[in-house]
Amino acid sequence: MGQFIDLTARDGFSFPAYVAEPAGKPKGAVVVVQEIFGVNSHIRAVADGYAAEGYLAVAPATFHRAQQGVELGYTDDDMKAGFALKTAVEALPAPGVLQDIQAAVDHAARAGKVGIVGYCWGGLLTWRAAAGVSGLAAAAPYYGGGMTTPKESALQPKVPVLVHFGSHDHWIPLDTVDAFRKAHPDVEVQVYECGHGFNCDQRGSYDASAAKLARERTLAFFARHLG
Repeated sequence: MGQFIDLTARDGFSFPAYVAEPAGKPKGAVVVVQEIFGVNSHIRAVADGYAAEGYLAVAPATFHRAQQGVELGYTDDDMKAGFALKTAVEALPAPGVLQDIQAAVDHAARAGKVGIVGYCWGGLLTWRAAAGVSGLAAAAPYYGGGMTTPKESALQPKVPVLVHFGSHDHWIPLDTVDAFRKAHPDVEVQVYECGHGFNCDQRGSYDASAAKLARERTLAFFARHLG
């Protein structure tokens, strides 16, 4: 079990992050970037899972600049509230929430090399971080909504990237995944026979076999690049 601490971005903004410590000496660190539902029980469980694998895990509250203490579930009302908060954060002047992710990476770096993983909107932020945040060694976005659009696909990552998509994801059409793959031949793109949100065991779209395989691949990817 982890705990929340306060981090401070370069502009002086203070925000919470959930931090899960490994049992022994960390073999590196993983920044876990939330979906549009806040640093809720699922994201905390993901962070705990990386800590159990020997990594210092840090999950910054990337909604904090728009609203404090956000912890949503997965109902239609929660979805609408999350989209509204995402829209508010996306409207912030640059660099927006990337400076909070930078602060999380800076904090995590005390444990060694830092990887970053994110889901849904967090997947998009993870892709942006791979291009614009310093101190990272690897990035693993999961079904990052919007990251296959021409604007986001034009970003050039500075670190190795492993991306996970679902073939039945109505938010991320497969033709855009194919275009992304062609635009980034150095990025490892994995596609699973499932829909959006397949990693979250609290959602109806959860796919246990895809989530297991994607996690195994991500852990192997981090072992290569954070060791």
